[in-house]
Amino acid sequence: MLEKLGAALKKATDKISNAIFLDKNLVDTIVRELQRALIEADVNIILVKELSEKLRKVAYDEKIKGIEKKEHLIKTLHDELIVILGDKKELKLKEKRQTKIMLVGLYASGKTTTVAKLGNYFQKRGRKTALVGLDVWRPAAKEQLIQLGEKNNLHVFTDLKEKNPVKIWKKYKSELERLDLVVIDTAGRHDLDKELIKEIETLNKEIKPDETILVMPGDIGQAAKNQAEKFSEALNITGVIITRMDSTAKGGGALSACAETESGVYFITTGEKINDIETFNPESFLSRLLGMGDLQTLIEKVKSVTDEKSQKKIEERIKEGKLTLEDVIEQVKGMNSLGGFEKLKSMVPGLGNAKIPEGALEIQQKKVEKWEHIIKSMTKEEKENPEIIQKETLRIGRIAKGAGVNTSDVRSLLKQYDVLTSMVKDSSEFDMSKGINPKQLQKLMKRLGKKGRGF
Repeated sequence: MLEKLGAALKKATDKISNAIFLDKNLVDTIVRELQRALIEADVNIILVKELSEKLRKVAYDEKIKGIEKKEHLIKTLHDELIVILGDKKELKLKEKRQTKIMLVGLYASGKTTTVAKLGNYFQKRGRKTALVGLDVWRPAAKEQLIQLGEKNNLHVFTDLKEKNPVKIWKKYKSELERLDLVVIDTAGRHDLDKELIKEIETLNKEIKPDETILVMPGDIGQAAKNQAEKFSEALNITGVIITRMDSTAKGGGALSACAETESGVYFITTGEKINDIETFNPESFLSRLLGMGDLQTLIEKVKSVTDEKSQKKIEERIKEGKLTLEDVIEQVKGMNSLGGFEKLKSMVPGLGNAKIPEGALEIQQKKVEKWEHIIKSMTKEEKENPEIIQKETLRIGRIAKGAGVNTSDVRSLLKQYDVLTSMVKDSSEFDMSKGINPKQLQKLMKRLGKKGRGF
């Protein structure tokens, strides 16, 4: 995510910190490098110029000396970058009544997949959620939403034959009233034309959404400002979700545009998987860019891969110091679905530069598929008490034959069970109410990288 920008920012802060003297030449070099990186990330050139002037002003201030000047310069850089990124804005759902969220945006912004991601995000947090497909113009938009819903256990309400979005809404309105959260997909166009504005305004009056969220792709750069302004003029946009922040160095344009137009960013999406969505916190985002990690976002991601009921069951077993083999599979699958080792290590302080073998995630996913077949070949007693298998060669041979795998694959699963059970002896480190223990997580992440083995 914005790796070049992150590297440039870290290089700049390191140069300031390590400098014996902050002379004019060094300051000019640092400012030029920052300007180049920010402009490449598509940050508005006026904002880049303002940041440059403020850095030079601090650097050339004769009243500030030595270490104090370096600290002051780094703080100024940090504060100005936060201004560019914008204020933190949190999407809060109603506690005692239904929340309706309508997503709007142009074609190819990723609206439909974002509807599913947002619904899944809140369903995992205990909300009774439904998705409503009202995009009647894009071919297969409603079918795509149905497929996403089926794959991720999300309720989808739409009518494949109906061409009037208002009629679809009215058809399911009474059924939707029993749910906590309704996330609505709407049509897009290549441009915000009169026809699109009219349709969205009609839906807005009929649905009366609590939140109207603009979905924008991170790679549109400077065009984001114009788009945010136009949608804000047509509708009461309450917030923004920026998509495709994993694949572009242009995301700075979308983020800075939202800050300029005061359209607060609720979420960013960082991949194609259902869990690749995270709340946008400027401080955390900048921390990750600078290679300082972001444990809070990682904790949120961990919470998003299993629902609350499953979390509680696992936590109870962890406290008892007893896991089944099926628990092991669920935990490993959960780790895999967090988005890959590269995304995980960027969030853990001290692991930003760790070498993770190429293809490690793919290797692990194949292992998990084998392990699932192995578990299906076991008796109930063996699943719940894997210790009875450990030293019995005949049992291992029978299980391997039934699963169509080698005995070494069975032993690999049993070894994984030993690793996990040893790690959960101190249950407080895995108590999600207290957050994640960074040292324990660092050990786990290092294990992830060892020759593609481990989780």
